[in-house]
Amino acid sequence: MNEQKQELISIVVPVYNIMDCLPRCVESICRQTYPNLEIILVDDGSDDGTEKMVDELGAADERIRVFHKPNGGASSARNLGIRQAKGKYIGFVDSDDFIEPQMYEKLMECIRKEKVPVAQISRDEIDEQGNRLPDVCIPPKQAYVCPPEQFMRELLLHRGDCSYCTKLAERRLFDRHCFPEGVLNEDFYLLVEMLGEIEGIGILPQQYYHVYYRTGSNTRKKSREEFSRVFIDIVDNADMAERLAAEKFPALREEAVRFGLYQRLDYMLHIPVKQMVREDGFYVSVKKYLRRHLADTVRNKYLSRKNKIYLLLLTAAPKTVRRVHGWKMRSRERADGHKKGGNDG
Repeated sequence: MNEQKQELISIVVPVYNIMDCLPRCVESICRQTYPNLEIILVDDGSDDGTEKMVDELGAADERIRVFHKPNGGASSARNLGIRQAKGKYIGFVDSDDFIEPQMYEKLMECIRKEKVPVAQISRDEIDEQGNRLPDVCIPPKQAYVCPPEQFMRELLLHRGDCSYCTKLAERRLFDRHCFPEGVLNEDFYLLVEMLGEIEGIGILPQQYYHVYYRTGSNTRKKSREEFSRVFIDIVDNADMAERLAAEKFPALREEAVRFGLYQRLDYMLHIPVKQMVREDGFYVSVKKYLRRHLADTVRNKYLSRKNKIYLLLLTAAPKTVRRVHGWKMRSRERADGHKKGGNDG
């Protein structure tokens, strides 16, 4: 297609105190083979020099537009970027990560060829030493169009990729939706909302998006308070997914209940024992859900035997099981620490 006819892509990058990773991230976007794009850097209240770096990067490439805002989290930065975007299509890249030069060209080719509103590239995970980590999401063998019900099913079985960083989507999809602010797992929430409104998602096998995991990463690390909030948010997301499945994809009832049980299992295995009290309304609601779905726990074919045992035990004696599980995890961590110390010596 003639370059003048190629639609503009807006790539939104939320930025916060990330001086060491940001140049690589932005350079990888600037090197895209798709020619018609704008790069929107949203500085989310940085105070370590990153706020100056984004201005320098913006001055170096006319395709880069820079916005500064008070700190409000990645979702608020993304939402500002969406409001400022001029493109017909929008993509997102986290400032820790980097992408291959062909990524947006391939995503746009998929959208045009398959006539879908959203296309998804595959991803891999890289550690600080540059080593490949085990794939979180297994790439398909070949490209295909995934219907929304099938995509929802993959998410409910923890096999799908809910990240917006691997996707290119039509701008119009964000006219009525935005990233929820003040919560975590925001990509899942927004994607599940959108699945009820789209015809399908084009899935590509190429692992052109590189997720960078590092110790102390601003976008990966979680404090104890944040950690607790993560598990509250995933339960809330499970309830939202269950409601949407009942409304839009009733055939996925068993998968949706499995998702709700699994997310609550995760919550129950991480909540501090001191918070497991009747005064904690959220904890009480989780216990009630487990009791209400006791028969589903036993019969659900998508739960592993280990999952079922843990769920049944947590339903019967939640505090005791949580204490035992915590003790096992601490013992394992100490054993791993001794093993590592021995290997280092």
